[in-house]
Amino acid sequence: MSQKKIKSALISVYDKGGLEAIIPALKAEKVLVYSTGGTYDHLVKHGLRPVQVEDITSYPSILDGRVKTLHPKVFGGILARREEGHLAQLDKYEIPQLDLVVVDLYPFEDTVKNTDDAEQIIEKVDIGGIALIRAAAKNFNDVLVIPSKDQYGVLERILTEQKGSTTLDQRKLMAAEAFKVSSHYDTAIFNYFNEESIIETPVFKHSHQNGAALRYGENPHQQATFFGNLDEVFTKLSGKDLSFNNLVDVDAAVQLMSEFVSAPPTFAVLKHTNACGVATRPTVLEAWKAALAGDNVSAFGGILITNTKVDLATATEINELFYEVLIAPDFDEDAKALLTKKKKRVLLKIHSYARSQNSYKSLLNGVVQQDTDLKHSQAEELSCKTTTEPTAAQQADLLFANILAKHLKSNTIVLVKDNQLIGMGCGQTSRVDACHQAIAKAHKFGFDTVGAVMASDAFFPFPDCVEIAHKAGIAAVIQPGGSIKDQLSIDYCNDNGLPMVFTGVRHFKH
Repeated sequence: MSQKKIKSALISVYDKGGLEAIIPALKAEKVLVYSTGGTYDHLVKHGLRPVQVEDITSYPSILDGRVKTLHPKVFGGILARREEGHLAQLDKYEIPQLDLVVVDLYPFEDTVKNTDDAEQIIEKVDIGGIALIRAAAKNFNDVLVIPSKDQYGVLERILTEQKGSTTLDQRKLMAAEAFKVSSHYDTAIFNYFNEESIIETPVFKHSHQNGAALRYGENPHQQATFFGNLDEVFTKLSGKDLSFNNLVDVDAAVQLMSEFVSAPPTFAVLKHTNACGVATRPTVLEAWKAALAGDNVSAFGGILITNTKVDLATATEINELFYEVLIAPDFDEDAKALLTKKKKRVLLKIHSYARSQNSYKSLLNGVVQQDTDLKHSQAEELSCKTTTEPTAAQQADLLFANILAKHLKSNTIVLVKDNQLIGMGCGQTSRVDACHQAIAKAHKFGFDTVGAVMASDAFFPFPDCVEIAHKAGIAAVIQPGGSIKDQLSIDYCNDNGLPMVFTGVRHFKH
């Protein structure tokens, strides 16, 4: 029979908020309620008279509450099929039928976020609750499961609008919700225990409970969903919903600016995940102007990000440009008032530049996982390979350029002068092409490449790039090194008085 009337229920929840709305409906439908511990006390406080689970099991809650519902008289009432053989066994052993199970699990994930105390965390591994959810979901033909506080509203509607009767489709839907909850919960626990990859065999387990549908994917014919919690990263101050492409670009922007969190005011302009303008200056306004100068054409419709509060003077300048998203740690009130007037442009106040230790990409019939490229080369790690060493100013520019090369698509060449991106070539199949593109772009936007420095994301297999750069006036070079023909590039630099340093770290970005 598809329709089932709720006559009895087991309620055992961690978060009791919201139960008050259900209690009158339970009373109105004369549902016999069984309950435990704090949930029992809460229900009594709000006018319900439930039966304590220990009255049917003859066992109290033991082991500091670790064992309350784990008993055949509870699970038998949930798992019994409503057919002659099973019902006879319930009668024989005086086990009550349970038509509804309401559970809200211990907050394991929140506990992990809020403490490093292993004892507290382990005590929030729910045993009885997860077992109740699985049992009720398994027997969805006869039992309705409400697996978390997020579904209390579903139960209220069933009790009030359907007078406590459920359809098979509803019960199956809630069973699916239950296994969504339980699988997510188990994944969180596993990842906590395996945080240091103590299991030798690589394992890929990730779970996000609630996805947000996006308008579309990279193109209008593609559907897309975002799984994550943007509220942990940003407060959205204004603008339209972020699209798939917005999110990809915003992620690239945050990854880049995470390198400059402690730096003086820095601004970056990105387009299609690649930085087309970046600059560090004494003030945020100067940083914005210098970043925009790097490529004021590509900046149209771009993603803007800074590590510094945006003031009115800077906001006024930015407001002249059409952009998609502007990200900053804060905004002066008058700056925010100005920038929020244009309703479609997205304004994000960033809370965290934290980056995951791992990154992932779907490919072929699976997923590839790798360590995120978090390497940030320091001055003391550089190895000068030429007889001429870079000056202090050149070294600062070389490190700046190396950061940018790390965040641009391979093959990439970056030109920097006075902590400003003046030219870049990226995503090229030839590093020589990337070098020509970077120089041409710098000249196109009016920059003098004489005295600039050059960074490459990978080694030079031949001296052609340093030769091209030197002829354009480039004054110093930074690269990972590692080619069997490194000496050819070193010799060219030595012959022409060009300092070149190695980082020893390649930064391919595919």
